[in-house]
Amino acid sequence: MREDILKTGGAKKRITIHDVAAAAGVSISTASKALNNNGRMGAETRERVKRVASDIGFRPNALARGLLSKRSFTIGLLTNDTYGRFTLPVMAGVSEALVDHGVSVFLCAIEDDPALGQIHVEAMLDKQVDGIIATGKRLDRRLPVDLSNLPVPVVYAFTEGTSDSVTFRSDDAHGATLAVEWLLQIGRRRIVHITGPKDFFSVHERADAYSKAAGGSEAVMYGVWSESWGHQATAEIWNRPGEKPNALFCGNDQIARGAVDALRERGINVPDDVSVVGFDNWEIVAAQTRPPLTTVDMELKELGRQAGLTVLALAEGRPVEPGVRKLPCRLVVRQSCGGVSPRE
Repeated sequence: MREDILKTGGAKKRITIHDVAAAAGVSISTASKALNNNGRMGAETRERVKRVASDIGFRPNALARGLLSKRSFTIGLLTNDTYGRFTLPVMAGVSEALVDHGVSVFLCAIEDDPALGQIHVEAMLDKQVDGIIATGKRLDRRLPVDLSNLPVPVVYAFTEGTSDSVTFRSDDAHGATLAVEWLLQIGRRRIVHITGPKDFFSVHERADAYSKAAGGSEAVMYGVWSESWGHQATAEIWNRPGEKPNALFCGNDQIARGAVDALRERGINVPDDVSVVGFDNWEIVAAQTRPPLTTVDMELKELGRQAGLTVLALAEGRPVEPGVRKLPCRLVVRQSCGGVSPRE
């Protein structure tokens, strides 16, 4: 990151609060109070100081701001999703939300190790973070470390939080409903749902919403989160007697990709004969499926953005009502199911 400078006779000098005060015609104390939105002064003076600071390119360093406000301007992001499938988009949203507030984010991956988790939490507290965002790889499991009763606010995103916390998660039922309603809209009536393990909260949410949207009598096949399961389940469907589905709604994009491969091997055209929809909008899988995969996006980046703004509000002492916030999903229509993309 470049330093903010004044050019004086060819030399470079970092712009300081002294320069702001001199340019605005106020004392250093007044300049500091104006830039930190505290102290008593006229609105015109406060705005003039801010305007001058912006014009000459002043940016206070983190240490100075911390000494003035008793904050470190850092947020810790704690996760056991070491692969990064869910954490990386959440972190992108957190960083995007906080960068304009001068707040940095640093990531600590704890795997599923409670001892490692405790070490990272203590390290965050030693660095005097303003707050912690906990995130993970599934909605119905807590991180293997106790985050209650910490001296800083904790917000949960895509992991289970405490009863008195603020927790953000995607609305899986909404996402499944979007997928099934789109298939029905394009004329698909025989829809089978191939999904993951029964013990996942998200699996139940999606399967229940699928059954309601599809009429309550359609089939659900439970398995694992893998391409091989999608391939196996599709083979089982086409190997048994009876009428075949004209649409497969899959619990994640990997299952969907396996299903598409199994259909291709049988000479079944996707999407002319069978439409396929996935869940997650994992670009590396969805975009490389042939044909490219229609799928549900859980809006993890927006989830991270909301979590970032919330932990910032708590760090600044603003009141935030605890509870679970479910964020809507978005259907991304590509070639695997046919039809024209719905208006967003």
